[in-house]
Amino acid sequence: MTDSTRTADVIVVGAGPAGSGTAYWLAQAGLDVLLLEKATFPRDKICGDGLTPRAVRALVSMGVDINAPGWARNKGLRIYGGGVKVELPWPELASFPDFGLVRTRMDFDRLLAEHAVKAGAKLLQGCNVQAPILDERTDRIVGVTAKYEGEEVEFRAPLVVACDGVSSRLSTAMDVRRREDRPMGVAVRRYFQSPRYTDEYMEAWLELWDGQRLLPGYGWVFPVADGTCNVGLGLLNTSKSFQNVDYRGMLKGWCANMPEEWQFDEEHATSPIRGAALPMGFNRQPHYTRGMLLVGDSGGMINPFNGEGIDYALESGHLAADIIVQALARRTPAQRERTLYEYPRILKDEHGGYFTLARVFVQAIGDPRVMKFLTTHGLPHPTLMRFTLKLLANLTDPKGGDAMDRVINAMQKVAPAA
Repeated sequence: MTDSTRTADVIVVGAGPAGSGTAYWLAQAGLDVLLLEKATFPRDKICGDGLTPRAVRALVSMGVDINAPGWARNKGLRIYGGGVKVELPWPELASFPDFGLVRTRMDFDRLLAEHAVKAGAKLLQGCNVQAPILDERTDRIVGVTAKYEGEEVEFRAPLVVACDGVSSRLSTAMDVRRREDRPMGVAVRRYFQSPRYTDEYMEAWLELWDGQRLLPGYGWVFPVADGTCNVGLGLLNTSKSFQNVDYRGMLKGWCANMPEEWQFDEEHATSPIRGAALPMGFNRQPHYTRGMLLVGDSGGMINPFNGEGIDYALESGHLAADIIVQALARRTPAQRERTLYEYPRILKDEHGGYFTLARVFVQAIGDPRVMKFLTTHGLPHPTLMRFTLKLLANLTDPKGGDAMDRVINAMQKVAPAA
């Protein structure tokens, strides 16, 4: 490997949506970017694969061709609960498109990484980052060590972006710890060949029963363009019974109760049941320290309201890239630091109040009585449900929106930042 590939302006660790999004925007601005991914594409990630209009907006801004084959487009969310079925189209807004998308992470992550490479990022696959390299004098990160093509390699850059997911070994090595006062979720999912893959709505089922217990979370059925459906469950740790749930058994039982013609059975399964943890509500902080920025799951940027993380990964990657570009143009170390500390501040300004609202909400639905009340009394009211969809998916116009938008925006402003 040549020396030129060992140094860069910025090193991005992890080529999921957070890493590829960050690398894309950095490369677009003309910076020399190394994108290090421990796996080789195509590779799977546990996810519902659903993209709300918030994530679609981020993809459109990156110039990703969402009209190409392979995308399943949807009109909104169909919600089941309390014996009621409600169809909620995505809201008509100036700030967001009125459709969502579904694409498997096997396909989606590779597509985004290739998009970053087209913009000029250098992608190294099968490059397993081991540890940060610290400057002995300043204790700042100045690079990383990695195993690549059977060798121990050092990569160096003045700034490093950690996009290495929920466990974020890099953050842990830099002593940026998870906050135990933030919610965590668990998702389990499986793919089935199903005639429902042509459905124009994503589905959420709000009542998850484990025997006699009503659990906080939801089940989903998301249609995929390849003739399958992504079927899964997402659960929150705010319930007392969280530790004692057999998630795989629960998903099997849930699928078994679905109509037979949907084919959510062993015979039509195209994958095993797989699960993953969901780090929520900024559960790892600070998002900038000593030359390292956290983006996406490594910074706990999953929305506790609905378990969505791809949109926040892409948005925070864009913000991080903008700030890095500005910081590297400053003349002195002190000026660069002042600029870099804007990253966590702006993140908290933009999403902190919203994530605090979400945290209060998920704490409340940890009580089965609250969950039962909400599903029984909330779902039959269409206006209330339209409001709820906007709140849960974080879809409002910041200026000039309707009364619902103004209420949600005001709630976010008065809530303390997460």
